[in-house]
Amino acid sequence: MTDIDETPAGLRDRGLPGEGLDARLVVDRVTFRLDVALTAAPGDVVALLGPNGAGKTTALRALAGLVPLTGGHLRLDGAALDRTPPEARPVGVVFQDYLLFPHLSALDNVAFGPRCQGATKAEARAQAAGWLARMGLTGHAGAKPRRLSGGQAQRVALARALATRPRLLLLDEPLAALDARTRLEVRAQLRRHLAEFEAVAVLVTHDPLDAMVLADRLVVVEHGRVVQEGTPSDIARRPRTDYVAQLVGLNLYRGQADGHTVRLEAAGPALTITEDLSGPVFVAFPPGAVTLHRDRPTGSSARNLWRCEVAGLETHGDQIRADLTGTLPLTADLTTVAAAELGLHPGAVVWAAVKAAQTHAYPA
Repeated sequence: MTDIDETPAGLRDRGLPGEGLDARLVVDRVTFRLDVALTAAPGDVVALLGPNGAGKTTALRALAGLVPLTGGHLRLDGAALDRTPPEARPVGVVFQDYLLFPHLSALDNVAFGPRCQGATKAEARAQAAGWLARMGLTGHAGAKPRRLSGGQAQRVALARALATRPRLLLLDEPLAALDARTRLEVRAQLRRHLAEFEAVAVLVTHDPLDAMVLADRLVVVEHGRVVQEGTPSDIARRPRTDYVAQLVGLNLYRGQADGHTVRLEAAGPALTITEDLSGPVFVAFPPGAVTLHRDRPTGSSARNLWRCEVAGLETHGDQIRADLTGTLPLTADLTTVAAAELGLHPGAVVWAAVKAAQTHAYPA
């Protein structure tokens, strides 16, 4: 890391005391209600994750002041921002399509914020040059946005947001506009810049990999409500909704535990687990834990065995993912060779087996 004196103002402002973000965002619309609580300490990166229409972008716009709250509160570093106009908030925003000024160079795009805050043209351009250097874009300072690649434009947008020395940085799907190859590189760069950012950062995304790599904590929103929050590893190990389970690639079920047996809800089958639990629980296992057989296996040690029908097949990485219905709806991953040997096709009847040791049960 560079010496603190060489770091542009607003990055690692260690001398600035901060209490972070304390918000309850309530937004009422005709057919939708957002009610999301968010807290974060300075230095935290929080990802809002959820399906389309969950309320993620509404929450982000409420934090920026672009959507008025109808209830709740919004405090940043102890100051109430509920009635503060957007332009007066210490908030920086990186929009999904970056929204760079097309008639300005990269340097002047970044200098725009400091100029609005009262810096002279020379001062603003000097600050902007420092930020572009930080982003590895010194050689592109004079380029207009149309001459920049997607990754370069994303870094200019991030520099423009940080140049205003925000106490809250908002990123709306910051990698969505990039192709897959560029996304890998820019994600790593963005992670490094966020790790150096001293204030609070809130990221909105529907991509679980972006959330897992970039954020310290995930807040999962569905239907305008928080359904789960925690560290990426907590979320991945213990999903609590079907949406989260699908994101992290797990089969998830809810039921009542009695010792090593879980009776699933809605008159479903029983599962054998290794944990000794009692009461409402979730049971999860990865698709790779499922083995498929054309005939009912007789010598298998798996305690969990169900008759299923193949509803669909799709390529998943270098494997085939089978969508199964029947006694227990689930997904299974198998190699292309195994799928061919089994003669899998929609409508085929198979037996699915899962060992108790490959399940993970936890209180609901």
